Amino acid sequence: MFLGIDIGTSAVKVICTDGTAIHASATADLAVQSPHPGWSEQDPQAWWVATCAAVAEVGAAVSLDQVKAVGLSGQMHGAVLLNAAQAVLRPAILWNDSRSTEDCARLQAALPEIGTISGVLPLPGFTAPKLMWVAREEPELHAQISHVLLPKDYIGLRLHGDLATDRSDAAGTLWLDQGARDWSAEVAYASATAPDWLPRLADGHEVVGQITASAAAETGLPVGIPVVAGGGDAATGAVSLGATEPGRGFISLGTSGQLFVAGDAYHPNPAKFVHAFAHTVPERWYQMAAMLNGARPIAWLAGQLGISAGDVVALAESADPTRVPIFLPYLTGERSPHGDPHIRAGFFGLEDTTSRAGLCRAVVEAVAFTFADAVESFGDTINGLPHLSAIGGGSKSPFLLQLIANTTGQRIGRTVGSDAGPAMGAARLAACGTGAMSLSDLGQQPEVADWFDPVPTAALDARLARYRALYQALKTLH
Repeated sequence: MFLGIDIGTSAVKVICTDGTAIHASATADLAVQSPHPGWSEQDPQAWWVATCAAVAEVGAAVSLDQVKAVGLSGQMHGAVLLNAAQAVLRPAILWNDSRSTEDCARLQAALPEIGTISGVLPLPGFTAPKLMWVAREEPELHAQISHVLLPKDYIGLRLHGDLATDRSDAAGTLWLDQGARDWSAEVAYASATAPDWLPRLADGHEVVGQITASAAAETGLPVGIPVVAGGGDAATGAVSLGATEPGRGFISLGTSGQLFVAGDAYHPNPAKFVHAFAHTVPERWYQMAAMLNGARPIAWLAGQLGISAGDVVALAESADPTRVPIFLPYLTGERSPHGDPHIRAGFFGLEDTTSRAGLCRAVVEAVAFTFADAVESFGDTINGLPHLSAIGGGSKSPFLLQLIANTTGQRIGRTVGSDAGPAMGAARLAACGTGAMSLSDLGQQPEVADWFDPVPTAALDARLARYRALYQALKTLH
């Protein structure tokens, strides 16, 4: 049995699997703090408390003594700053934090070729400009930094006591030279970061440590079992779907959203804010459109209306599609394809007759429209894919998946266990690290449970055109 731990933004998810079937799973919720506009932070200790709680819940269903290895996955880009004693210096600055916009401009001016080195142009979600902000706004704290980790790697430190990351998570910092698959000292120095602050690099299936006695006491996991490096949530989601081989793609519908296509070479496309990153497995890269808002707007509207996310989708299905406003879903700005940290969300076209159902449909449609924009940003490179698999919590909705198929023109396949996603990928990497699976085994694709073939309509195409025009009209009004 293998354990996969995924450090998400809204929850920690833990699964126990034999590499195919899930034998137990648990989630522990997390909260995000926003002490100032545009800020998004979490306390790393909260990740650890949630991890221990979720592992304990899994341990109540299956014996943790059966676990042979642990794999890690997590939200990308977050800056966890540690001092020489490996103590956390401040709350982690998350992927959807926009405070470092000014620093991004400075970094790009200092290194005009950074998009080719790092696989994407600087945006405030990435880790490197966050360090520039800390140097500028919190210089006394910056002077205490000895180590920088990503969210899942902080949990790795608590589990095995070492400072390590994998190349896919490192890719999302901007500090990785994607072609060389190694840290770029040039980018580090340009972003107020000492190269020796950065953890050692490994591929996702490589063992980076063993469960310590103290971690075993807190989690119930066996002392000494191996922990593999794992991957950023996009890459581990890919592993869960067999998207380690070239020409395979998927969409992820979590708090954020991704359109991911695997390849065997490095092909940067920074002008469209398509990320070209190292994969978590050797000799593989991927291209990805990353949308900051994913299915998050659905959860946001659910909170405002006092209903569940499932109720939002159900109301959306019941709405009269001819009386629905347009919604821009940019609650925290947008990355792909706009690279616009300033744009914000809003409804356009509200009437006296606009109903709750109409608001719900506008929001659900907007999630689909973000994927239509993502597909367009890839250009012709996506045309040869046989289908896009779907994972993440939002993939539970057939209505949303059909809308995405209709607006993108892509065939969507929802796989068995699609909501396990990154945690399953992390567990499969753990199995690979012990020899129970091979790297080629990671390319095995799970069974598709449901297919969603595109059925385009003139009415939906017209709404997509209005959605795009609305962004163009409003983007200067921040």
